[in-house]
Amino acid sequence: MNENSELIKILCVDDERNVLRALERTFLDDDYEIVIAGSGEEGLKVMEESGPFQVVISDYRMPIMNGVEFLKAVYVRWPETVRIVLSGYADAGAIVAAINEGHIYRFIPKPWNDEELRITIQNALERFFLQKSNRELLEDLAAANQALEEKVQLRTEQLELRNKALEFSQSILGYLPVGVAGIDANGMIAYCNEIAAKLLKNVCRDVFGADVIACCDVALGRLVEQVRRDKYISVETELGGTPCRVLGRTIAFSGNEAIVLIFLEGVA
Repeated sequence: MNENSELIKILCVDDERNVLRALERTFLDDDYEIVIAGSGEEGLKVMEESGPFQVVISDYRMPIMNGVEFLKAVYVRWPETVRIVLSGYADAGAIVAAINEGHIYRFIPKPWNDEELRITIQNALERFFLQKSNRELLEDLAAANQALEEKVQLRTEQLELRNKALEFSQSILGYLPVGVAGIDANGMIAYCNEIAAKLLKNVCRDVFGADVIACCDVALGRLVEQVRRDKYISVETELGGTPCRVLGRTIAFSGNEAIVLIFLEGVA
């Protein structure tokens, strides 16, 4: 077992039974499950039925399907499996030339040294689990990025909807037959429709963004202070020489108390 308690399974493929027995003896003291197959065709069937395998060790010289052909087929179907080929010294040149073709991790000559083979397998397993960990991290990262993109998309859609709703509400306020003004918690005129702007230009040096206390007629400042104190007012007054009725009330906005004033001209 590895440190994550995953069962280590190694497939050994060779058409010579004595070689397979020797491989089994080599790993007798290791905590591996050794599975054997007598040909490349049988090896593929075993992998399909009994996999997954972390490592596959295959002889090069086998009838019908040689080791490189077998390991190429393994790479296509199970690319994460680490592939090792065994062969005699006479085949070394051919094997080295075919290593890239079969995406082979190591070439081990026969006869092998048991301890060197065991070290090679340990290194192969480290490679396998490192690559597996990297794949999982990349998958987690891709999933996190996807989730973030979905959240950003949702947030963008929500903001677009809110902006459209705000534009629509401002359009409605602009077409109302009464004056509407919004005063924020700091006493600044934060919104004014056209009718209110025409009325307030007679009592404020500037309208939109003006401080009602510092920049506007004292009468408007008193109205704002009265709304803050009473929460709701309905009074008849005169602003800049224009008689009107003013309705005002406080509203909660962004955690603060704002004021809405409605002006009905011609009432005095």
